Amino acid sequence: MLLRKRRKPVAEMNVVPYIDVMLVLLIIFMVTAPMLIQGVEVDVPKVSSAPLTIDEKEQHLIVALTKEGQALIERGEEEPAKVDDVGVANYVAGIKKQQPNLQVLLRADADVPYGRVMSIMSSLQAAGMDSVGLITEAPNE
Repeated sequence: MLLRKRRKPVAEMNVVPYIDVMLVLLIIFMVTAPMLIQGVEVDVPKVSSAPLTIDEKEQHLIVALTKEGQALIERGEEEPAKVDDVGVANYVAGIKKQQPNLQVLLRADADVPYGRVMSIMSSLQAAGMDSVGLITEAPNE
């Protein structure tokens, strides 16, 4: 009797089709990724707005940013105090504990970079301020 040889099952997996699919997907992502990171050009409108009404009975605090980016705190008749971002957060947090209805207004020079304004607003948010008013000048007509 002749013995037949039994074939063993092949335990190897053919990965060539998977590699082809992976390379196609890689090319698709490489082509589409730069399109997803584009920004949008925005022209900020120049309009006049109604002024904020500030109740003189309530306490308010003004944080001013100079052209150089230096932060100053103005409160009532006191002389403006120069502070850094941590100082702004600490000062506002201390006053907010004493006067929960404190209103904070931010006045910044037109040449101050947007990032600097955002860092001050972040410090104010860390101090517990949920709302910050922005002081502007009305456009000349």
